[in-house]
Amino acid sequence: MLADGDTVLRPIKLRDQRAWREVNQRNREWLRPWEATIPPPPPGGPVTHRPTYRQMVRHLRAEAHAGRMLPFIIEYQGRLAGQLTVAGITWGSMCSGHIGYWIDQAVAGRGVMPTSVALAVDHCFRVIGLHRIEVCIRPENLPSRRVVEKLGFRQEGLRPRYLHIDGAWRDHLVYALTVEELSEGLLERWHRTRPGASQK
Repeated sequence: MLADGDTVLRPIKLRDQRAWREVNQRNREWLRPWEATIPPPPPGGPVTHRPTYRQMVRHLRAEAHAGRMLPFIIEYQGRLAGQLTVAGITWGSMCSGHIGYWIDQAVAGRGVMPTSVALAVDHCFRVIGLHRIEVCIRPENLPSRRVVEKLGFRQEGLRPRYLHIDGAWRDHLVYALTVEELSEGLLERWHRTRPGASQK
């Protein structure tokens, strides 16, 4: 478990199903433009369906046990408020991963997501031993871009038609950080630079 004040990251569990569904369904329209979708199969190819919650959790756990993923639930003030996953973890000469996330609209704008990303990045760099973290975001997703920009991620460029999102192949901006760019922890930087920090 990773925590800072009212914000907690913890492993996703099967028993989170009811709370996860409630938050996800209540935020359907808020999340739909940014959610991954399954592209149509090629002619004669197999039809792939979205996994059930239980199938999703089992897949995330299997990937975590294989060292390729860190799947977290985000809690805010003791309630499930979203999800953050460090995926695509690669070792060897690369030592990198990428972060994806979503948040309950009801708590957006309270610093929950920047805090969550900072917690995850510090864990990846200081505990797991990764060297680089990427976040890929649709150019139109201004709230998500603000999260990484507040934390000082570098924008590296555009990946055309990078992921199938909301029913089509969508361009994504690439943001990244390497461990050398942080002379302090990312959470420490966030606390120092977030709005209102100088008044504390």
